[in-house]
Amino acid sequence: MPETCGVPQFAPLRVRGGRHRLRRAVRRRRRAMAAGLAMTAAALAASAAGARGPAETDKPQAAAAPQRERQPVEVVSAPVRIADGATVRLLRPGDRVDVIAAPDSPSADGDDEARVVARGARVEKVPRTGEAGADGGALVVLSVPRATAAVLAGAGTTSRLAVTLC
Repeated sequence: MPETCGVPQFAPLRVRGGRHRLRRAVRRRRRAMAAGLAMTAAALAASAAGARGPAETDKPQAAAAPQRERQPVEVVSAPVRIADGATVRLLRPGDRVDVIAAPDSPSADGDDEARVVARGARVEKVPRTGEAGADGGALVVLSVPRATAAVLAGAGTTSRLAVTLC
């Protein structure tokens, strides 16, 4: 059996700069990301300023007229009897409808044309199939502004109401 030779003694290897190279690479990547984000923000700001038009961008912001705050329109639920119960059964909650009023009987002044009393009213509730009235009409609950609800109530007493889907 051959004689084994021993491992010679040597100083341990020390690799230098590896840790620093990694930190440098991370720093470079961060700088590139920051520069990219800054360029994107500048491009967005420039495009937003260009979309307003030259007349608006020339004005100083302090000289702009104060805008009035819009008051929210109060929306109420208005039960409405529609003359044709079969039409109401086609409706589903969330549908948008126009409500049309047609006079029951011809008036003396000849004003017997149908008129739209509510535009784009949202359907809240629809009756079940068996809830039709004696005259064949059906009740539907609409979500409308308060003023429109008053007009609907008045029109419902003097006219036959119909709906059209928007």
